Amino acid sequence: MVDRRAWRRWGRAGLMLLCVAWHGAALAQAPSHPSLNAQLLVGARQGDLAQVERVLAQGAAANSRNRLGKTALLIAAEKGQLAMAERLIAAGADVNLASLEQVTPLMAAAYAGHEAIARRLIAAGARTDPLDRMRKPAVVYAAGQGRAGALAALLDAGVAIDAPYEHGLTALMWAAGQGQADAVRLLLERGARTELRDDRGLTAADIARQAGQPQALQLLEAPR
Repeated sequence: MVDRRAWRRWGRAGLMLLCVAWHGAALAQAPSHPSLNAQLLVGARQGDLAQVERVLAQGAAANSRNRLGKTALLIAAEKGQLAMAERLIAAGADVNLASLEQVTPLMAAAYAGHEAIARRLIAAGARTDPLDRMRKPAVVYAAGQGRAGALAALLDAGVAIDAPYEHGLTALMWAAGQGQADAVRLLLERGARTELRDDRGLTAADIARQAGQPQALQLLEAPR
């Protein structure tokens, strides 16, 4: 027969031990200064450099992430906040830490065309080869969005100009299909090959023609 008083005593003791263990684990796993971390992300989102500097000085974690997995550095890269990006990098922000969609700060800078931030990220060790969940690297975004400055930064960093990505599409093909004449011009000047074909057998000129991009097509068909 179970001694109910002993059971209650053991139950209370077990519960106390469980609470102590849980509390200790929570303290060990909790991020430092969670309220400051939230303020850091708000400051980045609002472009408030003073707030970002203040909460970093108070102990906010430079790699804090929001519910989408975006760090303050990624947000600064999206918004073109160079001074903020510099401060975050100096505070130890990971230049390669991607969001839940696998978007890196460099991809964000390339997509938005923030050349200075792209170059700063690369100088700080940002990798140029990661792919996001759409299987696209930073160079595809720069080319497809017509961000010639960011595209130049990536090429200067050693990105292979004729590398094929999803479906065999090169940066030149992406720029041609989107009608991004400045990007097409830059890629041609840097020696991009026009005879390459995607997995449908189409060249960059074919893609520009099918997409109704006359300016890009003219550049591609001009004698060289």
